[in-house]
Amino acid sequence: MARRLSVLIVEARYYAHISDALLKGAEAALDTAGVRYDSVTVPGAFEIPAAIALAAATRKYDGYVALGCVIRGETTHYDHVCQECARGIQTLAAAGHAIGFGVLTVENVDQAFARARVDEKDKGGEAARACLAMIALRQKLKARR
Repeated sequence: MARRLSVLIVEARYYAHISDALLKGAEAALDTAGVRYDSVTVPGAFEIPAAIALAAATRKYDGYVALGCVIRGETTHYDHVCQECARGIQTLAAAGHAIGFGVLTVENVDQAFARARVDEKDKGGEAARACLAMIALRQKLKARR
C-alpha cells in the first residue's frame, strides 16, 4: 500500500478574513484528494518562505501550500513584500520542493475576496491542486531514474 501524502499549509494571517477563505478552499481540495495535511500560520506573506524552509528541513512533508494576501497600499512596501515572497517561494520550488502558490497580490479587498472565495475563483483550492500536481511530477520524474 502506498504511503499517504502529507502536505503543510502555510497561511499568512495578516488579512485573516481573506486567508480564512483561501484556507477553506485549500482544505477542501486536499480533503477531496485524500491527502493528510497540517497547517501553520505566520504573521504575513513575507514570512511564508522561511516557514516552508523550516518545515522542509524536517523532511516530514511531501509538499507545501502557501496562502496569503498582499493588498497594495500607499507605499512601495507592497512591492517588496510581493517580490520577496514570490522570490523565496520560487527559490524553494527550484530546489525541488513541491509548492502551490496561493498568495494573492491585489489592489483592494474586493479583488482579494473574488479570488479567495471557494464559490468564486478559489485560489486556495487552486494552490492545493498545484502542489499535488508538482508532487506527482516529482514522483514521476524520480521513478524514471
